[in-house]
Amino acid sequence: MSEVVIKVEDVSKQYRLGQISTGSFAHDVNRWWHTLRGKPDPYLKIGEVNDRTVVGNSDYVWALRDISFEVKQGEVLGIIGRNGAGKSTLLKILSRTTLPTTGSIKAKGRIASLLEVGTGFHPDLTGRENIFLNGAILGMSKKEITKKFDEIVDFSGVEKYIDTPVKRYSSGMYVRLAFAVAAHLEPEILIVDEVLAVGDIEFQKKCLGKMKDVSVNEGRTVLFVSHNISAIRGLCTKGILLENGLITSNGEISRIINDYHDTNQSIQDDVILLANSKRFNLKLPFFINQNGDRKTQFDNGEKIFLRFKFYFIERVKRVNLGIALYNSDDIRIFTSHAADDIGFNLVDLESDVVIDTDFDFPYLSPGKYKLLFGIEDEYAQAEIYNADMYLYFEILDNAHNKNTKDGLLWHTTKWYKTIL
Repeated sequence: MSEVVIKVEDVSKQYRLGQISTGSFAHDVNRWWHTLRGKPDPYLKIGEVNDRTVVGNSDYVWALRDISFEVKQGEVLGIIGRNGAGKSTLLKILSRTTLPTTGSIKAKGRIASLLEVGTGFHPDLTGRENIFLNGAILGMSKKEITKKFDEIVDFSGVEKYIDTPVKRYSSGMYVRLAFAVAAHLEPEILIVDEVLAVGDIEFQKKCLGKMKDVSVNEGRTVLFVSHNISAIRGLCTKGILLENGLITSNGEISRIINDYHDTNQSIQDDVILLANSKRFNLKLPFFINQNGDRKTQFDNGEKIFLRFKFYFIERVKRVNLGIALYNSDDIRIFTSHAADDIGFNLVDLESDVVIDTDFDFPYLSPGKYKLLFGIEDEYAQAEIYNADMYLYFEILDNAHNKNTKDGLLWHTTKWYKTIL
């Protein structure tokens, strides 16, 4: 049975909005004295859950609330959730760059973390000097660091600039060297945030391969935060889902990903009004079938419509709409724009308008999908766009045969026989 290397018990993190101190020097000293003795903060206030979509009434907010979980040696834990869910705050606490307000964390072994560009690097030191500095911080001897030095430089691909101060590095070079240092200096626990998104695709794949290698072949523990669900699915064995600072799901990664999609899909049921300055408003688009019934589950081969409802406040000369469809692994299937449809235009709009678009995919494989949309006021060059504003739907498996079908599309081909 694998040993537990990280144990998080009832961890909460509260932030005070605006003023940071208690407002009194005597109270600040008293708070410090309680913290030093492991006692709870005597000035802790009841705060609100960290829901960024709602305007709160309290000066205090819980970024994390009652977080508890365990990670065993060799596991790769994926932490997923919407922006503002508390993922980065949790990693900062695990990395010991900030303290929890309440609760405790027990970790066995050295921890190396890559939380943001520049973490752990001194900008005035060269790449070479920063490698030795980070190794020393992890408790390694100069001889141990020297043994790993060539491997680190080769992995990072910045050999030409290794004796240049890192403040002159691009963000991509920074991340390359930082990850190489964190992964090769043999920490027992490796913590990686979304920072890898800064690198190019080739280097991201290289990093994911390295994280899998140190977990499977070297028995090290990895905690990974990413919005790339495909990377999470391929790398992680376990996962936790955070929502508004709370753990809503914990377990096998495939179940966690499904719960994540289900959570986002349920958000569609709320009426959300998007506003673009003073020109027009838009209710959150929704899916309907051919009969005009609103739904999020469709049979394989059924025609799907997406409906937009605009409410114009003043006359708008031209509007363009765009959509992009992704599967559950974040693979883009197609993109489309209203402007691409010759003969269709959205010009001189000044009243309420309903706009439907249909996408007919008779061969779309069963599974869960998400659609990203964008709305642009071309005349004012203003765009409503939110990377979190996905619309979710599901294609049901209603196949009439038992043959196994894989791939992005299901397609029954026609076969012909000619007797010679």
